Amino acid sequence: MLALLLALASSLTYGCADFLGGLGSRKAHVLRTVMIAAPASLAVELLLWPFLGASFDARTLTWGAASGAASAAAFAMLYRTLAIGPMNVLSPVTALVSAVLPVGVGLLQGEHLGLTGMLGLPLALVAVVLVSAGQGAGATRPSRTALLLALGAGAAIALQLVFLHQTPADSGVGPLIVGRTVSSAVTLTAAALFRRRLGSEKPAYALSASAGVLDSVANLLFLLAARSGDLAVVAVITALYPAGTVLLARSVLGERLHRGQLVGLGAAAVAVSLLALA
Repeated sequence: MLALLLALASSLTYGCADFLGGLGSRKAHVLRTVMIAAPASLAVELLLWPFLGASFDARTLTWGAASGAASAAAFAMLYRTLAIGPMNVLSPVTALVSAVLPVGVGLLQGEHLGLTGMLGLPLALVAVVLVSAGQGAGATRPSRTALLLALGAGAAIALQLVFLHQTPADSGVGPLIVGRTVSSAVTLTAAALFRRRLGSEKPAYALSASAGVLDSVANLLFLLAARSGDLAVVAVITALYPAGTVLLARSVLGERLHRGQLVGLGAAAVAVSLLALA
């Protein structure tokens, strides 16, 4: 139950971070947003170090760095995917792949689910697709390039979660610090290389920093959930992060939820209840 609650909190926090990051990216180039968010994220993890501890042995450094590289790759492919579009087709593909791969890894590592878990897991996967899909999902067919990018973004997100799960349980926030350092270095290097394409718009400092802080909190909650429960369950609950984004878009921006998303939110609630009984 603790792992489920932590995963649910992680999912909602990821959704809030994506919402704020998306708003920030409307003000200026997305890399300008990341240039604020990345240091803010790293600062949070460094502040948590004295309270939660951190170790930096070989496994922590290896898997932490791998998760950071996967995070940077996921970021690049995800935003490129959404720029090509159509978002209402590609976003569910990304979310579903990011859930399915960790579930497969967890089951291959010997994790077992009871009857309610076997019912809740596929229902949660359906909820991921419904919640993240936009209206009129069949209106436009994505190009092969866009579809491959969506699959790659989902795989990179999944790998980030799987790599964090492989880190030692007694390493504290060490994996997060290493991963954030690597991903920050990659994204800041990219921003420097493409600085002439970033435009002159100033980033939304408060929104960008808040997105970075929330992303760090979400990573921490996922890590704690993965250390106290099954990766298969934790990953699929975490992949429900679009629910937090669409609910904030509804309450803050006044965006309407279409019928499929409402069904998806209901399916997510049922799935979480079933997994809680597993």
